[in-house]
Order: sequence, then structure tokens, then C-alpha cells
Amino acid sequence: MNSVQVQTVNTPPPLKLRIEGMDCASCALKIENAMQRLPGVSDISVSYGQESLTLKFDDDRTSVAAIEDKVRALGFSPVGGTGSVQAGVQSRAEAGRPPWWRTRKARLVAAIGTLFVVAALVAHFSPAIAQWAWSIAAVAAIVPFARRAYAGAVSGTPFSIETLMSIAALGALLIGAAEEAAAVIFLFSLGEMLEGVAANKARAGIEALIALVPRDALRERDGKHARVPADTLAIGDIVIVRPGDRVPADGNVVEGAADVDESPVTGESVPVTKAAGAAVYAGSVSTNGELRIEVKQAAADNTIAQIVHMVEVAQESKAPTARLIDRFSRRYTPAAMAVALLVAMVPPLGFGAPWETWIYRGLATLLIACPCALVISTPAAIASGLAALARRGLLVKGGRHLKRSAGLRRSRSTRQVR
Repeated sequence: MNSVQVQTVNTPPPLKLRIEGMDCASCALKIENAMQRLPGVSDISVSYGQESLTLKFDDDRTSVAAIEDKVRALGFSPVGGTGSVQAGVQSRAEAGRPPWWRTRKARLVAAIGTLFVVAALVAHFSPAIAQWAWSIAAVAAIVPFARRAYAGAVSGTPFSIETLMSIAALGALLIGAAEEAAAVIFLFSLGEMLEGVAANKARAGIEALIALVPRDALRERDGKHARVPADTLAIGDIVIVRPGDRVPADGNVVEGAADVDESPVTGESVPVTKAAGAAVYAGSVSTNGELRIEVKQAAADNTIAQIVHMVEVAQESKAPTARLIDRFSRRYTPAAMAVALLVAMVPPLGFGAPWETWIYRGLATLLIACPCALVISTPAAIASGLAALARRGLLVKGGRHLKRSAGLRRSRSTRQVR
């Protein structure tokens, strides 16, 4: 009998990165296009709502460092190379997001603003070199955006928002409008910072849900009590929940009785009496008694984790308006650049109009054509709405259903009887 030897190939697990700085769908598209150009990379999934990048790669052709470098070149910050994205969200929820004025984009706005204040002071006290002062400040300030525009162009996204802004600012410098170029750069950086603030507010809802689960638990083993991280609890462990404590995991009461406030999880406003045999949910609060609870679900599978997963899936499910805006924005940027070029060239070539005037107007067309607000408006509104409803115990399956709820005139709710 001939023996057949089977060679087992060890497939590396998917790489999961948390990406800081993604504010809208166009940011996710830039990263996805860049990853598609790397050799050996497949199964790419980018979510700006979760600030995550998941992919599979052949480590003989592409390294983790190359992937992270490509993400950084686009102006984003990769964090972590292993583990789940949800774990990253949980650690961020526990630590708390930094205030907006301590973010990278806020620091960039402060640096650019300081640079232009210095240029304004130089121009005020030395008018003879005012043009040089503004030009040097504008060139220095545009460097990070021009680098991102170039990185996007070579990575498959040539018509990015950064490209629009960089061309407009550099064009303004070439025709001697250095102050206008400086204003464009500063306003663009300010707009990016405000986009980040809006996106973080939308994500705060999910982080608030995750924060309902306590970080540690009082586990009973062999008659001894010990504080352990809640995410290390295994099915079958016994935990002690004292009055005022949050339940660290889904499970069943094995001893004790207490009124449990489940409003953070189920939306039920009245505490529910729990005794031996009753089910309890992670994140609920024992109000007046001590409970011994047998863990029935691991941290990754508890009720809060399932709610968070459903909210994240719903946020990624685009409403018809959001899908329309995404399709429109992909064609909008190159069309805006073409229109601006026509505005700048047709009148001088066809009608003998002055070049300087119409180049200036063409650049102005580029400036007002930036689609940032259009691209972020609907996704941010949907993400905020879904997260806010989830915090109140209402789960909506996606943006399409949330949009349809605007036409509701009556609603009916039923109370679950336990």
C-alpha cells in the first residue's frame, strides 16, 4: 500500500491593527487601496467606525513593518500588531480617550497656527519681507499634507482631498497669494481636526458600552477569594458580586439574592430580583445583596460583547444616502479638478482674459470643492444615532433601518417578563 504524506502548511492568523486618525469612509478607502498594492496581502477589511484594519498576508513577501510603514505614510497611526480589535477598543475605553486638544491633529493645528502668527508678526513689523515670511510659513505648513497626497497617489488614491488642497495652496503661492495659501492650509487642518472630534463622539457610544463591564472580578476558588482581570474568567468559575458591584460576566446565580439593576444592558428601569438559578448579565449592578455567580460565557461572548458587535455591524451597514454619497465622492474629486482646470484655462485661451485672474479663480474653485463635510456627514450621523440608541437599550440593525424610522408615527414596546 502506498502511503501518502500530507504536508501541513501553517497559515498565519489575520493581522489586526487599530488605526488612529480615520475619520470617514475616504480614509478607509485610502488604506484599503494601499494594502491592495502590497505583495502577498489579501482579505483586507478596513473599518473607520472601529478604527481597525484586518488582513491576511504572506510574511515571506510582506512584513508587518512594511504594512505599518505604508499606513503611517498615509498619515494614520497603526497601534498593535496582534490581538482583537475589540480588545483595543476596550483598553481605550478603560483608559479614556485623550481630550481633543491633545490629539495629533490638534497639535498640528496649533503648530501651523503658531507658524502663521509668527509670519503675521514679521509681516507687521517688516513689511518689506512680508511676502517671504508668508511664503516660507505656507511651504513649511503644507509639507505634511503634500506628503500624504503623494503617498496616496502612489498607493492607488491619486484624487484625494489632500491632493485638492495641496494643488490649490501651491498654486496660490505661485501667483503670489501667499497669505491666501496660508489661510487655506490652516482652515484645512482645522477642518480635519473637527472631523476627528465628530468621529470620536460617534465612537464614544461603543466605548461607553464596553466600559460597563468591570475590569476585574472577585473570583472564588478552593475557598479563597482573589481579584483577577474580568477577561480571564473561564466558564465554570465562581465570582462574588457584592452590593454596588457590577456583574463581571454572564452567568447564573448559585447562591444569594439581590435586586439587580439591568438598565445599562436591557433598558429595564426597575431592578429585577435575582435568586439561585436566575440568569444575570455582565454590566448589571447588584443593588442590595451579595451573589455567588457561576460564569456561563467568556468575556468575548457575553451580552455586552454581542451588543457591541451588533452595533459595529450596524454602523458598517450603510444607509442608501451614505452609499450614494460614497459613489458620488469617488467621482467628485477628479471632476472638481477638471472643472477647476477649465475655469483657469478656457477664458484666457478662448477669450483673451488675463491669466492671473482666472488662475486665481480656478484655484478658488478647488478650495470650495473639497468634499470633506459631504463625505463625513451621513456616516457620522448614523454612527452617533446607533450608539446613542444602544446606550438606551435599543438596537437598530443598520443605517437603512434608522433612516426608515424617520417616517414612524407610532411605536409599540413590550416588556419582557422574567
